[in-house]
Amino acid sequence: MESYVLDWANLLLRWVHVITAIAWIGSSFYFVFLDSSLTPPEDEDLKKQGVSGELWAVHGGGFYHPVKFAVSPPKLPGHLHWFFWESYSTWLSGFALFTVSYLYSASTYLIDKSRMDWAPATAIAVALGFFVVFWLLYDAICRIFGQKKNGDAIVGALVFGLVCIAAWLACHWFAGRAAFLLVGAMIATAMSANVFFWIIPGQRTVVAQIKAGQPVDPIHGKRGKQRSVHNTYFTLPVLFAMLSNHYSFTWNHPQNWLVLILMMFAGAAIRQFFVMRHGYKLGRNGNPLPYALVGVAVILGAIVWMRPVPVAPVPVSAPMSAPVLGAASAGAASAIGQNDAKADFAAVQAVLEQRCYLCHGAQVQMKNLRLDSPALVKQNAQAVYQQAVVQKLMPMNNATQITDAERALIGRWFEAGAQVP
Repeated sequence: MESYVLDWANLLLRWVHVITAIAWIGSSFYFVFLDSSLTPPEDEDLKKQGVSGELWAVHGGGFYHPVKFAVSPPKLPGHLHWFFWESYSTWLSGFALFTVSYLYSASTYLIDKSRMDWAPATAIAVALGFFVVFWLLYDAICRIFGQKKNGDAIVGALVFGLVCIAAWLACHWFAGRAAFLLVGAMIATAMSANVFFWIIPGQRTVVAQIKAGQPVDPIHGKRGKQRSVHNTYFTLPVLFAMLSNHYSFTWNHPQNWLVLILMMFAGAAIRQFFVMRHGYKLGRNGNPLPYALVGVAVILGAIVWMRPVPVAPVPVSAPMSAPVLGAASAGAASAIGQNDAKADFAAVQAVLEQRCYLCHGAQVQMKNLRLDSPALVKQNAQAVYQQAVVQKLMPMNNATQITDAERALIGRWFEAGAQVP
């Protein structure tokens, strides 16, 4: 029952998390596009009001004309829409999902004893420490270097180095899948913290100054814009980290930390292309296509580098042949086939008993899966093959130390027809 409840919690939280993330990323992408696509106003009245840019767009059968005021509008409207719940709800749902999926069962999903054999409480504390330490260091980098000459380049280089260090540590301390997700969640935490600690407070200060009739300090808008731009570059790397847990060839790689760094770098480079392409169309910057090409080249290079090593085929005994099989010979061949199937399954069953019964036997049925009888193994053969042989996801973090030879044995049994006595 506990496993059943956790599965439902995981499903519902994941559903909510994806919905809110779509809303947050969508609004982030839209406003980056909007800022990049604004042109100086043509209407004299707009110029007098302090409008610094405008955009005409058509969507859903209507025409839209958003305008941007350089510092503040001459008068605040009665209703002002704030964009922050998309960020907060994404982080809250994501952290709840991370808690249910990894922290609650830290010994199963977070800890890989072949890397670090520590207590669950210690692993949880270190994992949460990633969120806090990364935010503090990232925020300090932005405060110290963000407003200096070439500040954006300096901040970008230092933050990239910080992410590389975090990726290396996470992949050496935690289970591979958890490590990828942890690094993604770490960056996503910084994104939401940017909104909570800088963007929204700065906007509230500006609104308060306008209402009080005070001069508006433009520094708040500059800081908010800087952190908002950072968030848009973080987006694609975070999405890769979140999606990668479904693809074991990424986080199971011997140099998984390098895989994560390369794919995050590629995502940021490709995002740079999309950020700059609108300005390029308006003649504000050069052609950003090289950024996209670099990102694609890194991905293609990773695909080639990570390609599976060819495995020598296992020799198979030549089948018995005869010009004509009589009834007696056919019966003997059938008996031999049945005996071979029994022998193959007996070997597979021995592996399952040693490696899988702990979580899928008579006492415990994780994910409502039981494998301690021939009929149940036959019924779930496809799932066993996919999880244990193809994706190598099970046993979780290889807690029972299944070998490659044992996985190959299961694979040969399945590909030969998954026969059971």
